[in-house]
Amino acid sequence: MAQLLKVLKWIFLGLLIVGAAFAGLERLAAERIEVVELIAANDAGEKQITRLWVVDDEGLAYLRVGANGSGWYDRILMNDSVEVVRDGVTAQYRVQARPEKSVRINELMEQKYTWGDTLIAAMIGSREGSIPLELQPL
Repeated sequence: MAQLLKVLKWIFLGLLIVGAAFAGLERLAAERIEVVELIAANDAGEKQITRLWVVDDEGLAYLRVGANGSGWYDRILMNDSVEVVRDGVTAQYRVQARPEKSVRINELMEQKYTWGDTLIAAMIGSREGSIPLELQPL
């Protein structure tokens, strides 16, 4: 019985180490290249900050939301405009979904964020159905 408890303890410890390593790898993948801060009010009017990837195409910046949406995307939909902090500069934007640019923005995200984009896509299922969000300066 003592031997079984010892084995179970080592298995549990191993799983904790693997989980911590995986979480660290995900954080490294998400934060190692440019990340912007999206600031949008929730339904109670409180400003929420979300860190997101961004790419540029034809002079405009783009975010990307998964096909299943997210809390930060819900906050965008609740507001006429949002703030984005990029390179320490805060600016106001109107956000427009641009699903017709999905292939292009996915390609740009993959080029910019390389293995991080691949890792995150593997964790969430895929990038299929993701929606590019165009940031239109106000």
